[in-house]
Amino acid sequence: MPPESDSPPALRDAIDEVALERRLARLHHHLEATGELPIDRETNRWLGEAETIAADLHANDLDRATVAERVAKVQELLAEVEETGHEEADRHLAAAKRECVDLLASDPSLE
Repeated sequence: MPPESDSPPALRDAIDEVALERRLARLHHHLEATGELPIDRETNRWLGEAETIAADLHANDLDRATVAERVAKVQELLAEVEETGHEEADRHLAAAKRECVDLLASDPSLE
């Protein structure tokens, strides 16, 4: 588990709203997709909690600091799961983890 910090990484202000919405939609999609697959109960609990937060991020217009805080929480929850025991769920998990990293490290040069 990554070390605790006093505040989550801030999203850079330069990322435009459309790109942010697309990234949050992808994050939610990947986590929502794992809920449809047969995975063990404990893993499902971590992924379900992360998916709930991602759904809230996707559905609501939140300020950048709140988005960054919640994405960091999703990242923390996903760090609890190394693999799901299901190949497709593992692909969605890896994609969701990458999306969290990309969101928290957003840089206008990557757009």
